[in-house]
Amino acid sequence: MAVVLTVLVLFLAGFLAGCILLVMGAINFDFSNSEIPPGVNQPAKLRIIHIILICTAVVGKILENIGICTQVNFVRYMQGRKTQGADPKLFIKDLWFEKVPVRIYQPKAPSASQRRGVMFFHGGGWVFGSLETHEKLCRFIARESESVVVSVGYRLAPEHKYPAAYEDCLNATQHFLQHLEHYGVDPARVVVCGDSAGGNLAAAVSQTLAGRSDFPKLRAQILIYPGLQALDFNLPSYQQNRGVPLLFRERAAFYVLQYLNGNATNLEEVLEGSHIPVDIKLNYRKWVSPDNIPEKFKVRGYKPRVLLDCTTEVFEKVKRFCEPMLCPLLADDTIIHQLPESFILTCEYDVLRDDGLLYKKRLEDNGVRVTWYHLEDGFHGIINSFNSDWLSFPAGK
Repeated sequence: MAVVLTVLVLFLAGFLAGCILLVMGAINFDFSNSEIPPGVNQPAKLRIIHIILICTAVVGKILENIGICTQVNFVRYMQGRKTQGADPKLFIKDLWFEKVPVRIYQPKAPSASQRRGVMFFHGGGWVFGSLETHEKLCRFIARESESVVVSVGYRLAPEHKYPAAYEDCLNATQHFLQHLEHYGVDPARVVVCGDSAGGNLAAAVSQTLAGRSDFPKLRAQILIYPGLQALDFNLPSYQQNRGVPLLFRERAAFYVLQYLNGNATNLEEVLEGSHIPVDIKLNYRKWVSPDNIPEKFKVRGYKPRVLLDCTTEVFEKVKRFCEPMLCPLLADDTIIHQLPESFILTCEYDVLRDDGLLYKKRLEDNGVRVTWYHLEDGFHGIINSFNSDWLSFPAGK
C-alpha cells in the first residue's frame, strides 16, 4: 500500500511539475512573440491581462489532453463564470427571439416618450464571448443612455460555422424590429452595435436590412474595432501590431477560419495572402488596399507585399471570404450608400485598425455620415476592461 501511495504521489508531483513547465513555457513563448508598444497607457496591466489569458488557455489545453473537457469549453467557462446580481436601475430578463437566446435590459425609471433600442452583438472572434462576458457593458449602456438593450447570444464556432452567427443576429434583430411596441422602443431610434466579431456581425446585419422596406430603418450602426475583411492580413495595422496583445495577427486569421470552416487548416496561406486569386484581389483592390490608408498610419512601419496567387484547392475552401455577409467591406456600393449613420471606433495598437479605416472611407465615399473615434493609446479588446476595477484602462472608460 505504501509503495502504491508513493508511486501515486510521485506521479502527481511529476504531472504537476509538467503542467507548471508547460504553463511557463507558453508564457515565455508568448512573451517572446509579443510586444507592448510604448504608446500603450499602463503597459503592466495589459501584460497581466495577457498572462491571465495565456494561463487560462494552457490549463484548458492540459484538461483537453487528459480528456476532461475541450480547451475551447474551458476558456468559455472561465470567461463567463462571473454572474452579476440584480441591478436597481434595470429590469433584466432572458428570452428567446426566433430560437436565439437574448438578454434584455430595460430601464426601470418611467419614460415620457419611447426609448432608444440597441441590438448588441458581443465580440470574441466568433468562438468566444457570451451574454455573460458583456453583461457589465450592456448594463452600462442601458443605464447611461436610458435605452432598451438586447444582447444576442448567437451560436459560436467551430461547432456552428458561418453563417450561423450572422443568421442568429439577423433573426433576433428582425424579431425585435417587429415587436418594438412591446418594449416601448421608438421605431426611428434603433441601432445595431458590436465589438470586434460583434462589429462584423453588426455591419453585416445593417447591410442586409439597408434595402428592406418591411422593417423600420435602422437609425445607426456602432462598430467598435470591427473585423471586416479576410482578403489581406498584411495591411499596415497587421504588420505594425502583429504581436500586440490582446489579438495577435495569427489569432485574427485563426478565428475567422474557425468561423468559416470550423478549422484553421489553411492558416499559413491566409497569412501570406495566397488564399485568394490575384484577379479577385485586384478586383477588390479599390476597397481593400494599403493605398486607402492615410499615410500617418504607416509611419510606424509598413512593407508592401507582392501579390501571391493561390491554388484552386485552397480557394475552394475559403472562397466565401468574398461574401459581404462574412466580410462586409466587400459589399457593393449600391448597398453601402443605403447604410445608416455610422460610428466607428478604432485603436492604434490593434491589428483590425485598418479594417475600420477602410470601411470609414467606403462609407464616406458613398455619402454616409460617419463619426470616427480613434484611441491613440488603445488596443484590441480594451472596452471589455472598462469596469474591471484595478485592471481597467482610462481609454476603455
